[in-house]
Amino acid sequence: MDPAAEARVRSAMSSISRADFLPPEVRHLAEGDRPVMIGWNATNSQPSTVARMLALLDVRPGDRVLDVGSGSGWTTAILSALADAEGTVIGVELVPQLVSYGRERLVETGAHAEIRAAVPDTLGLPDEAPFDRILVSAQATTIPVRLEAQLAEGGRLVVPVAGVMTVVDIRKGIPHRRADAGRYSFVPLEESD
Repeated sequence: MDPAAEARVRSAMSSISRADFLPPEVRHLAEGDRPVMIGWNATNSQPSTVARMLALLDVRPGDRVLDVGSGSGWTTAILSALADAEGTVIGVELVPQLVSYGRERLVETGAHAEIRAAVPDTLGLPDEAPFDRILVSAQATTIPVRLEAQLAEGGRLVVPVAGVMTVVDIRKGIPHRRADAGRYSFVPLEESD
């Protein structure tokens, strides 16, 4: 793990209040290192898991970033801090109530990012590819090759696959995949086509 990436993630996460992205009735749980239910069968992920995923993703200022499964918008906001004002961060979310909720949180916190409603039967935003970085906050059963195809040359995808955090790097047009240590649990990724 790159210590510089970890330091950038720590700084970005400390600048974005998790509580601001939680419903009022569960904001008292914001400081705990555990997932928090936010409604609509969704959770706000455990901070240590988010930190690990973001350090693996290694977002740089100016990157075009896609956040698949943006939920309450917390990771989308952190990604916007990492990509800086020169970057572009777009979250996509299937649950209409979470799209509205996440958008409201981004506006209230001043995050330089947007959340869009996911297009049914479409994974990611293929018409707006390529992206430098893609984060998936839902568990895939296999590597989502449709997201790999949306990566730019030198791009990176971080996705939990069957409980294993997986990193995909595109080099010379070829996906290079590796597994990270540890086991993770996420809501399922809607992968139908």
